[in-house]
Amino acid sequence: MECIEVKRRQIPLNLLLEADPSEASVSSYLSESWCFTASDNERLLAACVVKPQPQADHLAEICNISVYPEYQGQGVGTALLTFVLSQLASKGIKHVVLCTGTFGHQLTFYQRLGFRVDAVLKDYFLLHYPEPIFENGIQHQDGLRLYKVLLK
Repeated sequence: MECIEVKRRQIPLNLLLEADPSEASVSSYLSESWCFTASDNERLLAACVVKPQPQADHLAEICNISVYPEYQGQGVGTALLTFVLSQLASKGIKHVVLCTGTFGHQLTFYQRLGFRVDAVLKDYFLLHYPEPIFENGIQHQDGLRLYKVLLK
């Protein structure tokens, strides 16, 4: 598997919609972001979109990390995120943040890679998404803001 930084136009929208079901949301962060992919024998497996936060020195937000369903659970997301975090550190990023649901496999995924809870964002999914988002029959309502320190 190869992980690389790419231009945003190289990532298909349908892949990003796997993790963020709102085209408007994806559009809002894609233009100002760094983009990374994981591929195998020229097949795109996963993508990650990271937006530097100019108002906060040395901070970046992971806005999207998506793995095509047929490649999930095979270590692709872990390999990609590990690569992305090392690339961010080499760009001088000291802290990384992201928002995810308060339950589900995504939360476990991020915690396994050292992310910690920073804050609960009350009604995050209700306020930021026009359609309800369900996982395992439960509606996502609040968000968790997670962080990871890359450089001290």
